[in-house]
Amino acid sequence: MKKLAQKYRICRKTVMDTSDPGITFDDDGISNHYWEYHNFIKQNWYQGDDGRRKLSSMIEKIQKSGKGKDFDCILGLSGGLDSSYMLHKVVTEYNLRPLVFHVDGGWDTEIAVNNINCLVDKLSLDLYTEVIDWEEMRDFQLAMFKSGVPHLDVPQDMAFISVLYKFAKKEGIKYILNGGNISTESVLMPLEILYWPSDMRQVKSILSKFGTVRMNSYPFTNIYYHKLYLPYIKKLKVFKPLNYIPYKQKDAVNELIVNYGWKPYSQKHFDSRFTRFFEGYWLPNRFGYDMRRNQFSSLILSGQMTRELALEKLKMPSLSKEEVKEEFIYMSDKLHITLEELKFYEKMDKKYYWDYPNSRFIFKIGEKFLSKFAKTRRGGAY
Repeated sequence: MKKLAQKYRICRKTVMDTSDPGITFDDDGISNHYWEYHNFIKQNWYQGDDGRRKLSSMIEKIQKSGKGKDFDCILGLSGGLDSSYMLHKVVTEYNLRPLVFHVDGGWDTEIAVNNINCLVDKLSLDLYTEVIDWEEMRDFQLAMFKSGVPHLDVPQDMAFISVLYKFAKKEGIKYILNGGNISTESVLMPLEILYWPSDMRQVKSILSKFGTVRMNSYPFTNIYYHKLYLPYIKKLKVFKPLNYIPYKQKDAVNELIVNYGWKPYSQKHFDSRFTRFFEGYWLPNRFGYDMRRNQFSSLILSGQMTRELALEKLKMPSLSKEEVKEEFIYMSDKLHITLEELKFYEKMDKKYYWDYPNSRFIFKIGEKFLSKFAKTRRGGAY
């Protein structure tokens, strides 16, 4: 499934460019991402009175479903901005009683741990933490490096999704609160770079070829279980509160700082040490893809950043040379490999999801089905 390289172009309205293999442009040099936002995505962000009515209606349903139970919903807390702000709002303004859980995959930053503790302590909530067996996580992560593909974050994503549904099923909870939002996440990542993490056919293929330990306890899941069985048979519903309020990144950060002493990150998703390395260095340098283009373009489209400022920020790398050096040492030590081995993985031949057995065809059908009937979209914004 190789694609011909395009002559370099950049969108005149956002900062998305031809590093995105699927980008297209109209005659005015405006990309498909701009038009998708204005023609399809924006209408799913309910702000003002309409948003408040819809949100209040959903809150009533959630509270009714949890009557007589310890919890009325479940919420995964990473310590990042979206999940932190969502927790703050639903508890302080809407009096929901969420089961708050966290997946410790061995990659938490000190800032993330601090942010999680500050929130649950101030809100007087209990935190349920699932600790992933480190030897299994380490081996899974190394297998992804050895495979040569760009979507290295699969082990973390897989664990989070699986544990989320495990807790929901165990407690009989019918509503999952998700921090996905149009405000900061409206521009899709290309599938060539971030492939579906729950394609178990691909995961099994990579682990069978590059894994070295038995995965006796790793919380695997598959798309059929959490996208079909649970929502349509068990009636488990996912709700994204941030799409029903005027969610603005800077305002949310300031509100969390004032109320909890919450600490911001230098970049979205940097609450995980692995993701900091992966998105801040690995993707831009090995695959030529800077995820800040999606993040900044989302902020441009929602009126929170100017295109000029985004272009200026993109001139500087996410991590300084000294930070990169520190990250390489940390990653190699954590994974129990040498620096030379990690650098070898960076320079080895590039592979993509189509180089291994996969279920892309089935996933694409499912994506169309969910888009039409469940009104959801890949990427999690709505």
